[in-house]
Amino acid sequence: MNALAKKNDKRPELPPALPEFAHINRYWDKTRDMPAAKILPGQLYVTLKDELITTVLGSCVAACIRDRKFGIGGMNHFMLPEGGVEGTGEAARYGVFAMESLINAILKHGGRRHNLEVKLFGGGQVMPGMSDVGRRNIQFARCFVRSEGLRVTAEDLGGPWPRKVVYFPASGKVLVKKLESLHNDTLVARERSYYQDLNQGPVAGEIELFD
Repeated sequence: MNALAKKNDKRPELPPALPEFAHINRYWDKTRDMPAAKILPGQLYVTLKDELITTVLGSCVAACIRDRKFGIGGMNHFMLPEGGVEGTGEAARYGVFAMESLINAILKHGGRRHNLEVKLFGGGQVMPGMSDVGRRNIQFARCFVRSEGLRVTAEDLGGPWPRKVVYFPASGKVLVKKLESLHNDTLVARERSYYQDLNQGPVAGEIELFD
């Protein structure tokens, strides 16, 4: 490879992530020519930059939340463990932790609660024999947003499909692709493992919303 080819092949340098999200897998999205962060079950990512956040959802739910005035925003990816109905009970603490962690990170880095907009995705029935998992995740997410006085501006929830979600916090744009056929069971296996881990371990911690 000559010097010119090497120069043209060089990928742009990623802008630094916020310190608490340095562990998240990030890369340069060549299709959209911008930085990207890919989150897995149990993770979240918040950015102040013009970058995208993406994940693939089955039974899990992702909340995309941003300050619509300042463009600070992020996405989480969570599932409730065994039990918990309509966002109540012990199991709901996992969802509360995921939602409050995301909101607090946005507020910590300059967002304002009265500017927040919420978009919800996922909750599909994709885990054989566990058809109510997605439904409970949807119920919890809607209940949480309503109880916190926040506003859902868009959602794509339920159904029998996994989804690929691409979120642009700076603009609030979301791209959703329904994956009507999967060539392997990687997604289902990943979510089932995550679900089992949730049922075996305690909540990571308890936090409170601040403004």
